[in-house]
Amino acid sequence: MNLTEQILGPLPGDVLGGLRKADQLWQALRQGTVPIPDVIKKNSEPLTTAIDWDAVICGGTLGILLGVALAQRGWRVALIERGQLRGRDQEWNISRQELAELVELGLLSAAELEQAIATEYNPARISFGGGEDLWVKDVLNVGVDPVYLLETLKQKFLASGGHLLEHTAFEGAVIHANGVKVLAHGTDGEGLTTRLLIDAMGHFSPIARQARNGQQPDAVCLVVGTCATGYPSNETGDLIASFTPIQDQRQYFWEAFPARDGRTTYLFTYLDAHPERPSLETLFEDYLTLLPQYQSVELEALTVKRALFGFFPCYRDSPLRYPWARSLAVGDSSGNQSPLSFGGFGAMIRHLTRLTDGINDALRNDCLDAQSLGWLQPYQPNLSITWLFQKSMSVDLGQNLPPDRINQTLAAIFQDMASLGEATLKPFLQDVVQFPALAKTLLKTSVAHPALVAKIIPQVGPAELLRWMGHYGNLAGSSALYPLVCRAKPLAESLPVAWQYRYRRWCDALQYGTGQDYSR
Repeated sequence: MNLTEQILGPLPGDVLGGLRKADQLWQALRQGTVPIPDVIKKNSEPLTTAIDWDAVICGGTLGILLGVALAQRGWRVALIERGQLRGRDQEWNISRQELAELVELGLLSAAELEQAIATEYNPARISFGGGEDLWVKDVLNVGVDPVYLLETLKQKFLASGGHLLEHTAFEGAVIHANGVKVLAHGTDGEGLTTRLLIDAMGHFSPIARQARNGQQPDAVCLVVGTCATGYPSNETGDLIASFTPIQDQRQYFWEAFPARDGRTTYLFTYLDAHPERPSLETLFEDYLTLLPQYQSVELEALTVKRALFGFFPCYRDSPLRYPWARSLAVGDSSGNQSPLSFGGFGAMIRHLTRLTDGINDALRNDCLDAQSLGWLQPYQPNLSITWLFQKSMSVDLGQNLPPDRINQTLAAIFQDMASLGEATLKPFLQDVVQFPALAKTLLKTSVAHPALVAKIIPQVGPAELLRWMGHYGNLAGSSALYPLVCRAKPLAESLPVAWQYRYRRWCDALQYGTGQDYSR
C-alpha cells in the first residue's frame, strides 16, 4: 500500500476512488480518446412556442454569480445545476480588493461580505530554491466560505425572480433563429426556451468540448493537496514556493494557506498533455513524500480532513468564442484566465462586472448573433502574453535543462519585480499583466541578468518567443489606445445601436486586455 492509499483510503466519500476517476479522464485526455459531444444542434425554423426566459445558465456553482446579477437587473433567468447548488467545504482564496466587486454589483451587502470571509491572514511568501524569500500582503489572503456565499446568492437569486432547477443535468440544446430550446434531465422533455444560453459548466463543459472539436490542450496544470491539522505553524501562507530541482521533466511548485479547520497545502506543476506525463496518483505520492520537508512536519503528526486534486487544461485560442448564435461561454468554459492560474472563482469575479454589463447590453439591444456575442470574449493580450511565462516554468519531454534552471530564473525575476515595488509585483500575482510593469521588469532583468535571459530563449524556443513578441506589441499598442478610445464616448453615442454595443465591448476589451481594470 502506497502513501496515497494509506492517507486517502480512510477518508469518507471514497476520495481515493474519486482520485482514480479523475485520473481516468486525465489519461483519456492524454491519449486523445475523450469523446466529442454533440449537444448543440441548429434548426433554421423559429420556435413556435413562447420564449420563457431571457437567459438560461447551465452550471450553478459559479453561474449563480452571473445569475443574481442579471436577475437583479430585471431579466428572466433560469439556472440549471446537475446536483445540489451548494458550495464545497474548502475555502476559495482571493483578496479583499477583488471581493469588493460583489458589493459594488449589489450581490452582497458589506455585512454579508464580512460573514462570507472564513479566514484572513498576512503575509504570504514567494520562495524559489534557496533564493531570498519575498513577503507580500493582501494577495489571496482571504478565504471565502463557499457554503455561506452560494446559499446567500441562491436566496437573492430566488428573491429577484430567478428560477433554480437543482438535480437537473444539461443534455443538449437546439438553437433556432429566434431562441434556444435547452434540454435537461428532469424537465419532462419540455425543455426550457430562452433567448440566450450561457455555459458556466467549467473546463469540461460538453458545449466547450464540442466547440473545440477534440483539440488537445496546449498546456495543463496538475494540482493535488490536502487540508489537515497538526502543523506547527499556521499564521502565514505561500503564494508560490519551490524547494526541489527539476525532476522527471517537471518542476514542482507549492501553495499553502491557513484554513478555518486546518492548513491547506497544494502541489502543482505545469506540463503538456503528452501520454507519458504522470497520473494524478503519482503526483499525490510525490506530494505526500515531499510534504514533511516542505512544512517541517511528520506525516504522522497530521490529521487529514480532506484531499484536493484536479487538472486544468489551457488553450492558446482563449477566451473561447462559440460559433453558434445565442450561446456564450463564461468562466472556465471560456478559458478566460492565463495559463498560470487555475481559473475558477477569482477569474469569474474579475470579469463579473464586464460580463454582467455586456450581457445586459446584448439582451437589451438583441445583439445575440455569434459575432456580437464574440465581442464579450475578446482577445486579451495580457493573458496571451503569459504563455511565455508558463513555458519558462515547464519542461518538455526530452528537454535537457540544468536541475536548478527554473528556480534560478524565477528567483531572479521575482526579485527584480519586488525591487520595482508593489505596483509591479502585486498585479502579476493576481493574474494581471500591465505593460508599464512588464516593460520595467524586462529592462531590469535584461540589464541585471543578461546571461539568464540568454538561457531562457533556447529553453522556450524561437516559435514561442515570436508569438510572445506579437502579444507584447499588442499589449503596448492596446495600452496606448485605451484612453484615446474612451474619449470617443460622446461620438459613439450617436452611432447606430449595434455599433454602440461594439464600441462598449471594444472599450471593455482594451481595459481588461491591458490590466487597466485592476485599479478600479
